Amino acid sequence: PRTCEEMFQKIEEDCTDCSVKFSVEVSYMEIYCERVKDLLNPKTKGNLRVREHPVLGPYVESLSKLAVTCFADIKSLMDEGNKARTVASTNMNAVSSRSHAVFTIVLTQKRKDAMTGLVCEKVSKISLVDLAGSERAKDTGAAGKRLQEGANINKSLSTLGKVIHALAEQASSL
Repeated sequence: PRTCEEMFQKIEEDCTDCSVKFSVEVSYMEIYCERVKDLLNPKTKGNLRVREHPVLGPYVESLSKLAVTCFADIKSLMDEGNKARTVASTNMNAVSSRSHAVFTIVLTQKRKDAMTGLVCEKVSKISLVDLAGSERAKDTGAAGKRLQEGANINKSLSTLGKVIHALAEQASSL
């Protein structure tokens, strides 16, 4: 949230130059038991598809993107999305997050070159990620559905660890 606040302060400072325009869009998704749910659109039932664009990389098909104009908009949407997240009680935590969540901010800057009249566009993407914590079934007292959720959480965290390790290995060999 501090990053978001500072981003809008910087936009306000830079908006004095009429040749520069900014737009900000956000999306918020949950990954729960290997299913993707749009936290800003309750009409989706939680089975959005992950696709890969040949140039832009991975994306979530049909994930809503909402335009925001200030930090208060972002805070409100973040709060709204948090209410839609999957939570449950365990022996370790009365309100335990049962999913991973990704809040994505896309900042677009358009600048018109005075000499050529051409518009240059820069796009930045920030992903704020909240990972569910790893769990020991014995400590949480999990059984049935909670046990399966915990297994999915641990499996995805393990996979993420392997990806980070592979990226670090790749970077060290360059």
